[in-house]
Amino acid sequence: MRRPTLAFTVLALVLTCAIPASGDVTPGALRRQADQARARERSLSADVARLGRAAAALERQLAVLERRRAQVQADLAADRARLAVVQAELRSERARLARLRARLAQVRRTLAERLLAAYKAPQADLTTVVVSAASLSDLLERARYLHDVERQDRRILEIVRAARADAAAQTRRLAVNERRQHDAVIALHVRAQALANMSEAVTSRRATLVRVQAARAEALRVTRANRLRVESRLQAVERELAAQAARASRGPGGPWAIPWPVVQCESGGQNLPPNSAGASGYYQILPETWRNAGGNGPAAYLAPKAEQDRVAASLWAGGRGASAWVCAGLVGAA
Repeated sequence: MRRPTLAFTVLALVLTCAIPASGDVTPGALRRQADQARARERSLSADVARLGRAAAALERQLAVLERRRAQVQADLAADRARLAVVQAELRSERARLARLRARLAQVRRTLAERLLAAYKAPQADLTTVVVSAASLSDLLERARYLHDVERQDRRILEIVRAARADAAAQTRRLAVNERRQHDAVIALHVRAQALANMSEAVTSRRATLVRVQAARAEALRVTRANRLRVESRLQAVERELAAQAARASRGPGGPWAIPWPVVQCESGGQNLPPNSAGASGYYQILPETWRNAGGNGPAAYLAPKAEQDRVAASLWAGGRGASAWVCAGLVGAA
C-alpha cells in the first residue's frame, strides 16, 4: 500500500483538527464536539508517533548508505592509485620501445651500408690474397682483415636479430599494459558511477528525512494548537453552561438543582405527591430511581427539599442525565 504524501498528510491533519464554529448548539452537541476533539488529538498523537518511527528508520538507512559510500570512496581511491601505477609503467614501456626501435633502425642502416660496401668492393678469395701479398707479414695482415670483416658482419647480424626480438617483446609487453590500463579505466569508471549513485541515494534519503521531520514538527504544532483551542472552547462552554444553569435555577422557590423550566414543567415548583406512575416531589422522581440514586426515605416527596436537590443534581449530572425527565426534551434542555 502506498503511503499518502507528506503534504497531503499535513493538510489532512489541519483539516481534521478544525473546530466547528460557535453557534446555537445544545449542550449535548457541545459535549460531542469536545469528545471528537479529544479523539482527533489522540489520532494526531498516533500520527506524530508514526512520523517519529519513520524518521528513525530513515536515520538508520542513511547511516547504512553513508557507510557504503565511504567504502566505495575507499575502493575508488585504490583504483585511482592502481591506474596511476599502470600509466607510469605504460609510459616507461613506451619510452623503451621507442629506444629499441631507434636502435633497430640504426643497426639496420649500418647493416645496409655494410652490405652495399661489400657489394661494390671486389670479392677477394684466399688464392687472390696469397698471390697478391707482397710479403708474409702483408699476407697475415690481409688474412686478419678478412677475418675481422667476417666477424663484424656476423656481429651486425646478431645485433639486428636481438634488436628485432627486443622490439617484438616490448611490443607485446606494451599491449599487455595497455589492456591493464583499459581495465583500470573501466574499473575506475564503474566505481565513480557507483559513488555517484550512492551520493544521489544519500541526498534523496536526507531530503526525505528533512521532509518527514518537518511534517512531524508541523503535526506537533497543529496538535498542540488545536488542543489548546479545544480546551479553551470547552472552558468557555462549561462557563456558559454553568451560567445558564445558574440562571435556570433561579425560579420561584429556588434555587433548583436542574433548570427551572424543567421543574416548572414537571411539578410547577411544588412538592407533589406520587402521580399515577409513582413520580413525586419537586422533581417528579420515581421511587425506584430515588432508591437507586441513594435518596433517603421511601419516596422523594417525603424527603426535605435539600435531599431532593442532591438526588436531582446527581441524576442531572451537568445535563448528561437530562433524558431522565420528559420535560427536558419539551423545553429544549436536553
